[in-house]
Amino acid sequence: MRNKIYTLLFVGLVFVSCKTTTPIPQNTTTNNFHSDFSLAFGSGNNQKLKNPFWQAIQNKKPNVWIWEGDAIYSDTENMSVLKKNYDLQKNKTDYQNFIQHIPVIGTWDDHEYGVNDGGAEYPQKVASQKLFLDFLDVPTNDIRRQRKGVYFSKNYNVDGHQIKIILLDTRYFRTALTKNNSGKKRYKPNAYGQGTMLGEAQWKWLQKELNNSTADFNVIMSSIQFLSGEHGFEAWGNMPHEIKRMENIILKSNAKAVFILSGDRHVSEISRKNIGDHLYPLYDFTSSGLTHSYTAFSGEPNQFRITPVIYQKSFGLVKFDVHHHKIRFEMWGEKNKLLQIYDVQF
Repeated sequence: MRNKIYTLLFVGLVFVSCKTTTPIPQNTTTNNFHSDFSLAFGSGNNQKLKNPFWQAIQNKKPNVWIWEGDAIYSDTENMSVLKKNYDLQKNKTDYQNFIQHIPVIGTWDDHEYGVNDGGAEYPQKVASQKLFLDFLDVPTNDIRRQRKGVYFSKNYNVDGHQIKIILLDTRYFRTALTKNNSGKKRYKPNAYGQGTMLGEAQWKWLQKELNNSTADFNVIMSSIQFLSGEHGFEAWGNMPHEIKRMENIILKSNAKAVFILSGDRHVSEISRKNIGDHLYPLYDFTSSGLTHSYTAFSGEPNQFRITPVIYQKSFGLVKFDVHHHKIRFEMWGEKNKLLQIYDVQF
């Protein structure tokens, strides 16, 4: 097994090997976790609503903020409207102050792409891509300005160690989903082998990124959930063959400490699936709902869920102890409330 659970902590309770033990003190927040590098991430940011987190995120001093999608809501084919909504978000005083202090990278999801649950069929995707890259202040000579799609990777060097962040584009190339006419769910899985999530060019790029990676940690950012796929909304579970392809690429690459970050759902949770013959534990940390969340959440299936669902507004924080090959997942809510902690030892 290439990694294992180190500890599982919830606010108010500590779980070790999934067994309840004793309450933790109210002032316990980080359990003395040594962090050499951290990233903060989130999604579900309506530019017309107040985001309560920018100063709180800045106070955590992450090395990078990652937009994982839905940085704005602008379902439109009118690029003037799309630009106006980007400008509304970008010119907010609190966000302007934030980006002056914290480096920002990211990918998109459907609502800044231009159409709810949209994919390759969206007619304005070329123009929309330019506006998204402008929003992130991506340089004119960046490869993303020359190719189709916003997928991208970036390496961070930390005390002789390396963290690789891989941002996927689950919109530009994604082919049609299968609607569920029963009315119980929005979508059902495509016939096996039907459709693509990333498109062939991006798949080849991803395989090369992992095969050639010498990083100590490899973070894959997917705007939609990878492991949780039973809820009937958008997820990799709508294309089971694409899940299998991703798992095979990860296993065959021998890339170290691969895990997935995701968003979209307006809830936050952590999932784990043991993949391959040697039961490699693959984690998917979902953080979603910066300005609005799924407060009416009453439960949904997820066979891989290993933590309770958080349905308050929140953002995610991942801390790296590069010298001891550990990471910590943290979910933070309003008023600096720590909602959940989960540690992994690789």
